[in-house]
Amino acid sequence: MLIDPLRLSEDIKKIVCKIADDVELRKYFRFRGGRWYGGIATADCVGCYLKCVFCWGHLTRDNPHKHGEFYTPQQVFSRIVKIAEKRGYNMLRVSGGEPTISRDHLLQLLELVEQTRYTFILETNGILIGADKKYAQELSKYSNLHVRVSIKGCTPEEFSRLTGAKPDGFYLQLNSLRNLLNANVSCHPAVMLSFSSKESILKLVNKLKEIDNKLASRLEEEYVILYPHVVKLLKKNRIWPLRAITP
Repeated sequence: MLIDPLRLSEDIKKIVCKIADDVELRKYFRFRGGRWYGGIATADCVGCYLKCVFCWGHLTRDNPHKHGEFYTPQQVFSRIVKIAEKRGYNMLRVSGGEPTISRDHLLQLLELVEQTRYTFILETNGILIGADKKYAQELSKYSNLHVRVSIKGCTPEEFSRLTGAKPDGFYLQLNSLRNLLNANVSCHPAVMLSFSSKESILKLVNKLKEIDNKLASRLEEEYVILYPHVVKLLKKNRIWPLRAITP
């Protein structure tokens, strides 16, 4: 049975989010520095409503009740800023799972970042933002935010095959870019191309142009990294990339 990502997001939220003293806490399993974006401090959250066959974090994704600890926005902020200060980074992000599941938690974290010199990169599949334009409007309040929408495949069929979700979710991803641009939120699309033909890539580029020509020119290419645990997952799902990166 194909996943309904909007319905599953509510179920996952009950596992990875909780309220304490009127503050929304979110589960995280790791805080780290890394070379992405030229150097960035990262908080890896638990929980996602897509089942991507190439996900490097599928162990925490598939067992959200077993992994991670709950943190307040202030605690997350303090952890990643400490990493950034120690390593001389100018950027912060939440990655690992799907950050937009915990809406209040994320917005409170962004409030804290807004008071600093740091740029915050929100890495998301965009589905919840695509389903609710008010989400994009709320994100527009933050001047040092940039949203990276990671599109899973180039067509609805590819999206469904790669994520286990209903094909309509593909259009919600594209709609998130439309909502973000309409709200004047800095953003760009990234797309997993490891499983896509030239024809399907062209279809995606044309879809992006229909929203805004700039999106097509800013399209970031993503490819599967063949970590051993990712290879096992791909074999389990009986799918293999046309092109990939060896770690």
